[in-house]
Amino acid sequence: MLDVAIVGAGICGLALARRLAKAGAAVALFEARDRLGGRAFSVENPPSGQKLDLGPTWFWPDSQPAMVALIGELGLKALDQHDPGDVLLMSDAEAPPAVQFSPRLHGGARRLHGGMAALVERLAAEVPGAKAHLQHVLLQARNCHEYVELRFDRRGETVITCARKVVLALPPRLMVERIHFAPPLPADLTATMRDTPTWMAAQAKAVIGFSDPPAWRARGLSGNAFVPHGQAVLGEVFDACDASGERAALGGFFALPPNARERFRKGLPMLAASQFVQLFGKALENGELHLLDWAREPFTCSEEDRAGSGAHPDYGAPLLGAPLWDGKLYIGGTETARDGGGYVEGALNAARRIEGQLAPARRAETRRASHDSLDVNQRSLERFAQWVASKRTATFASYRERLKDALSRGQREQLTQRAMLGAMEALFAEALAVIEDLPFDLTDVAVERGRCDLTPQVQAAFDGAIQALLDAAIDFNQTSCALSNFPLEHRPSKEYVSTTLRDIAAAWREFSIAANSRLLAKRAA
Repeated sequence: MLDVAIVGAGICGLALARRLAKAGAAVALFEARDRLGGRAFSVENPPSGQKLDLGPTWFWPDSQPAMVALIGELGLKALDQHDPGDVLLMSDAEAPPAVQFSPRLHGGARRLHGGMAALVERLAAEVPGAKAHLQHVLLQARNCHEYVELRFDRRGETVITCARKVVLALPPRLMVERIHFAPPLPADLTATMRDTPTWMAAQAKAVIGFSDPPAWRARGLSGNAFVPHGQAVLGEVFDACDASGERAALGGFFALPPNARERFRKGLPMLAASQFVQLFGKALENGELHLLDWAREPFTCSEEDRAGSGAHPDYGAPLLGAPLWDGKLYIGGTETARDGGGYVEGALNAARRIEGQLAPARRAETRRASHDSLDVNQRSLERFAQWVASKRTATFASYRERLKDALSRGQREQLTQRAMLGAMEALFAEALAVIEDLPFDLTDVAVERGRCDLTPQVQAAFDGAIQALLDAAIDFNQTSCALSNFPLEHRPSKEYVSTTLRDIAAAWREFSIAANSRLLAKRAA
């Protein structure tokens, strides 16, 4: 029997399978498509041999540490997204595009040499080939007490697999729409899954490549363009050339919604190619165009997603991150990540979270093989402690994001203090939701003077967490160029640090009171 079955071989599933395989777990990947990678998909442009991304393209080193770490670990190479030059704006379908100046339009974004396909290939190379099963469409997941039974359709044939643990690294909406769970998932979880849009599922993307150098750069153009008028086919265009700038390519996101793309489906390639020519001239007439409408991808887009907007949702609902079926079922994918949700970073953070959740479960199983079964409260406490430990990197990333946001809004005072407090308050809020979801049994737990006996053990999970964040924040501040003009933030004084810790201590007390109340409420229920 498998230790872990991972359904969904996108970046989250691949990254998790790689880590578990390295740890010696008996793990297997099951993917509905006939390829690995999920939404990470690159095509080769024959004129140049360049790999062009039809799925995710960019990552941002300043705010996506998991991606940066993995790229270094795998030995991949990155290149800067080309932004120098003028940006075009075509606000009238009958008029030529105008030039506007927009420096650093993509905010320091980078791309991978070889496209995101390079990341997929390198991850897959470290997962045993026999463990990756393509064209397996999951129909049913059944809780069989000691294991989970999975029922797949493989080209019309039913395949049944059993595993001690199952990870569903799939868009939450697709799980609700396509998978039968026995017993059914909790109603509040199902509602949360329905309310979680699949990132980019309703979008479509076109890329066009050439064998010649980019003619637009010779004209002082960046390759970036926006087309907001009502007849626009592509709403946003960007430079997709290789690192040398010798192999020309452009990418573009469709402005047409899914229903309009469906009506014009046969003519979409011609319409997209014409839009590129309208923007950058006849030199683009000889390019080779590739197009992918993600709304037509049944293993990405749900029915609800087709009617969705393009705004970035608030991902990482706590319910999606909690283990199910007594720790046998886990939900993964980028939509479950609070940090980087919707991006490749989110997929990696989700994989890291699940790896952390599986670790204590595997240790507990080893102990149960030689001892009596652990008390349900002890298991819940272990899972909570592991969850807290797994959030340290994400909490530091949250601190950096809050610091960056404060600087961008022109704040000048108490930057470190506010960012640290905000990051810890967010962690405490998530922790309360996790406590709410864990299956504590408080029937026989003592309560003395209004305090539950489990409360100190819940608090103990945070031992060292505040100090670790403080140490990481101070180290970061001292090397941050952005804070070099703020001496008090660049090298915080002892008094400033003490004030910051007092604020966090107050938030800690509020969390402790709230956690105790949650536990007492479970006891009363």
